[in-house]
Amino acid sequence: MRKSKKILKASKVIFENERLKRTYNSLPSKDSLKKRIDKTIKNIKQNAFYGEPISKKLIPDVYKRKGFTNLFWVALSKEWRLIYSVTAFNKIEILAIILEWFTDHKKYERKFKY
Repeated sequence: MRKSKKILKASKVIFENERLKRTYNSLPSKDSLKKRIDKTIKNIKQNAFYGEPISKKLIPDVYKRKGFTNLFWVALSKEWRLIYSVTAFNKIEILAIILEWFTDHKKYERKFKY
């Protein structure tokens, strides 16, 4: 059986809101969290579907109320997670929206009821 090639979908990456963007920008450039987020953003820019999809039935209401109907997660470390959503920006561009990151796995588990 032949293995199919994964199609890469380049995307533009933004933060959901200014508060989150300011929090990210306030991290020192040598901070390991910032470095991991930077690497993840680079990977998402190359492939919008880089992360692991989260089942629609597990999407918390807080995201649904904001209109996010799909979520992906990326492991930044053994404990840290980054959450983002993908949407069509226009007919030819994909927009990946970083919603939040967790540096405490327990908070991540509580939010997604794992």
